[in-house]
Amino acid sequence: MLSDKVSRIVDTRVNDPGAIAAAAARRVKASSPFGEHGRAMIIAADHPARGANAVGSDPSAMADRFELLDRMCVALERPGVTGVLATADILEDLLLLGVLDGKSVFGSMNRAGLAGSVFEVDDRFTGYDAETIAAMGFDGGKMLTRIALDDPATPSVLENTARAVDDLNDRRLIAMVEPFLSRWQDGRICNDLSPDAVIRSVTIASGLGRRTAYTWLKLPVVDGMERVLASSTLPALLLGGEVRDAEAAFASWGKALKLPTAQGLTVGRSLLYPSDGDVAGAVDRAVSLL
Repeated sequence: MLSDKVSRIVDTRVNDPGAIAAAAARRVKASSPFGEHGRAMIIAADHPARGANAVGSDPSAMADRFELLDRMCVALERPGVTGVLATADILEDLLLLGVLDGKSVFGSMNRAGLAGSVFEVDDRFTGYDAETIAAMGFDGGKMLTRIALDDPATPSVLENTARAVDDLNDRRLIAMVEPFLSRWQDGRICNDLSPDAVIRSVTIASGLGRRTAYTWLKLPVVDGMERVLASSTLPALLLGGEVRDAEAAFASWGKALKLPTAQGLTVGRSLLYPSDGDVAGAVDRAVSLL
């Protein structure tokens, strides 16, 4: 039972914290971020560290760590799933559960832009750094990069992302940049998902850092993806985001995956918390698109 496994995780954290590094050292690494289908299928679960625990109408769906780990274990066991993206607390739990062998692993780097806060754009690096990602034997790091032209914190956001891109590129690790053109509206930060706004965010993000050989983009699927993905030659992973219409989402993902720079999917809530509760079914359907 997972509850027994979680109890062992807690016991290990209390009595043998060095076991986490040992589990990372003996983990069987993925030979490639891609699966047999030649595409990446990455399960994302870094939302809770930013205080973004809501899924649909449930404001605290992702706050139950036992349930989240259970759902992630189900997802990671499905054929075709190639990797995971999360913060240190979750990745260390998964290491102790022994479910990361053969998977590509990406550490989430900046989580200070707490959901709903007045400083949400000022998303400083409070998670992984490149040095630790390399030491843990992971494949890369991901940074959320919201570009708000009406917020003076934006230059620092761009500078910090560029530094992370440099640090990861120096170590030949994937720098996964997730850009949005954002704006303040009624006291909340909102991402502009119009094609022109996404294209502008792509062109800005693509130029960050002194090297881009290992830079990938993590992009929303919006109208006009042909134009969006034509705005950069950097490899792109398609994100899921908040899905209200599953049929429409899967159709749009499938269409976008046919474009040349699309290298796969990085999806979290919509696969881990599908409306029908069938995690395995949702993951299998996403994999079938690849």
